[in-house]
Amino acid sequence: MRNNRKIIIVMFTLVAAILAGCGNASDDLSDESTESTTQGREDETTNKDLTDKTESSAEGADNTELNDQEDTSSKSANGQPFKSSNSDDEMKISNKDEYLKRLNEMEEADRHSEAGTTTIELEEQEAERYKKWDVELNKIYGVLKEQLSAEQMDQLREEQRDWVKHRDEAAKEASLKYEGGSMEGLEYVATQAGLTRGRCYLLVAKYMK
Repeated sequence: MRNNRKIIIVMFTLVAAILAGCGNASDDLSDESTESTTQGREDETTNKDLTDKTESSAEGADNTELNDQEDTSSKSANGQPFKSSNSDDEMKISNKDEYLKRLNEMEEADRHSEAGTTTIELEEQEAERYKKWDVELNKIYGVLKEQLSAEQMDQLREEQRDWVKHRDEAAKEASLKYEGGSMEGLEYVATQAGLTRGRCYLLVAKYMK
């Protein structure tokens, strides 16, 4: 009987020891699981922070690059800011200079044109030259209509009528030197061409802005 009690006590002791060991093992597993979960959350948070920082840096770089492009586009090749070409003074100077340059080129072309060998050829050439300068005179007159005030334009219109009359009278007078001869027509149209060319220069220099 006593032996049976001892055996039962030993068995209870063993069972208690085994249960205690299992409990410790369960606690260790629980601790490891908790630690693993916590570590995973920390890693996830760290990765998210890194991703946010990377995207922020990339966005900052894009903005910086865009700003650099905007700064570059607002500067000229030498790094100086572009100046607006729409100011009144620049438009006036450019317009006047453009026409003076054009007139000089037209006159230069006249000088270097090959002269005809007969009176008829020369008269045809002078007629073409007169026509060319008269077309240019009308263009200049049209520009001045846009630039001058109504009062100034009325005055210029009156001057132009007087000049046309003067041009034709001067051409007629010059041609009378060869009245009845083959040179009469040539001198007439040549004088018209020369006076029209001079009128173009005068209008640009005096009135154009």
